[in-house]
Amino acid sequence: MAAASLLAGCSPTTRRVAEQPSVIRPPVDPQYAAIYGAKPDEPYPLPAIPYQKINPKFYRQVVDDPTGQPPGTLVVDTGNHFIYLTQANGQAMRYGVGLGRQGFAWSGQGVIQYKRRWPKWTPPVEMVARQPELQERLGLEGFQEPGLKNPLGARALYIFKDGEDTLYRVHGSPEWWSIGKSVSSGCVRMINQDICDLFDRVPNKTPIVVTNLSGAGYEEARNLDQPAPRGQDDQGLGDDPYYRDDPRPQNDDLFLDGPVY
Repeated sequence: MAAASLLAGCSPTTRRVAEQPSVIRPPVDPQYAAIYGAKPDEPYPLPAIPYQKINPKFYRQVVDDPTGQPPGTLVVDTGNHFIYLTQANGQAMRYGVGLGRQGFAWSGQGVIQYKRRWPKWTPPVEMVARQPELQERLGLEGFQEPGLKNPLGARALYIFKDGEDTLYRVHGSPEWWSIGKSVSSGCVRMINQDICDLFDRVPNKTPIVVTNLSGAGYEEARNLDQPAPRGQDDQGLGDDPYYRDDPRPQNDDLFLDGPVY
């Protein structure tokens, strides 16, 4: 069913590619060493993020609010890969995000119905049927326990519309290299350190707007009122054939051993 398939939008990316040449970037504020440092006090201690390998525009930072939304609103800018939390002083806290691939993008308004620390991940039955190797990651009850390799990361915000679960999430991800890219099947993924920060700033029932502030971007952005898109072979959103440019050393022990396309 379409609703179940949507959950796979939070699935990990899995394609290994050759390491890319280092990109020379200007110096960044040393405060980011602390912001993206290790968080040893978490139930599953988070490792430090090599933030120097991420474009600085995707770092957590306070900016002038470009959204026009009331204070206390979350705004996902699909055209620029940002999420904003608007503030009362004409500013906003901005974070970089990874978003859905073209064809699986979406737009609309909803609320953060509830939040979870270190959530479980339950892939749809259809996805497991197509990729039985996933069963090795799941328990008898069909979900993956919380942890560093869980696709939902350290925190998750659950998006509802008109009292119904959209099955879209704003969630953490260990795949820091995917920030600023279109990688998932619809969910909004963040660096784990950033979703921990955002989690503490937003209460339940926070309004969320998903839009394109650039006026460019996805041709098939979908309104939350419309049915979920499904593949021609009824694959829905279960597959995530994203071929990434992975800047990590290939012996990184945080590599997610998931399905390869």
